[in-house]
Amino acid sequence: MTTFDKREEGFEGKFVYDEKLNFAVEARLSKLYGLWAAEKLGITGADALTYAQEVVSANLDEPGFDDILRKVRADFDKKGLDVSEHVMHAQLEICLEEAKKQIAEQSS
Repeated sequence: MTTFDKREEGFEGKFVYDEKLNFAVEARLSKLYGLWAAEKLGITGADALTYAQEVVSANLDEPGFDDILRKVRADFDKKGLDVSEHVMHAQLEICLEEAKKQIAEQSS
């Protein structure tokens, strides 16, 4: 195996690792965001965890986070909650940072 082959193998391994890490962060973010939304919706206990799992599942619809934002927006609207888009996006960023932190701690 040449040095070039070893380098290529190393890059491929890093790519696979990074993709797994990104998936874990997205799943954790979705769960955290779902738990935040559940609290706003007045959902508690096991029902809050179930709702958070629904948000995680919604995130599988398309790349990015528009799918979970749509789901949560629809649920807020059904409940008559006045939560601005700004607040929803700000909370998404907070959840992203927390998810990265939690996954990094888990990985080390």
